[in-house]
Amino acid sequence: MKLIVFAVLIAFAAAAPERLYSDERDVVPILRDERIREDDGRYNFDVETGNGIVISQSGSPVAEGAIAKAGQYSYTAPDGTLVELKFVADENGFQPQSPFLPVAPEFPHPIPQFVLDQIARAAEEDAARARGEVPSYERYN
Repeated sequence: MKLIVFAVLIAFAAAAPERLYSDERDVVPILRDERIREDDGRYNFDVETGNGIVISQSGSPVAEGAIAKAGQYSYTAPDGTLVELKFVADENGFQPQSPFLPVAPEFPHPIPQFVLDQIARAAEEDAARARGEVPSYERYN
């Protein structure tokens, strides 16, 4: 039995690929990696990769255990568009800025008629219950 298990393990080892990546294009070189960390908690780093990703960030302590951060990053989307995002993260939360972020419709936006009809129907049913009446949809249940 031990011989069979050993033979199976040898077969698996022989069938395993020689490298994890089959193509040299999978390896992306780091062109720049600069990091500074101060004793008081301030830091700064800049990273640039061979495929066009650029990241820059800095931070400094603002309260016990809290660090305010600011930075930006950019990359090239599959369609060739350069995507850039700037951000601040502080006591007011994470505040990203980019024309590529989704934007909610401005309020007040038009409410569809079917929604208004449903709201009116619910109000009528509530009024009927207040008068002690049974709403029409409950009469046959």
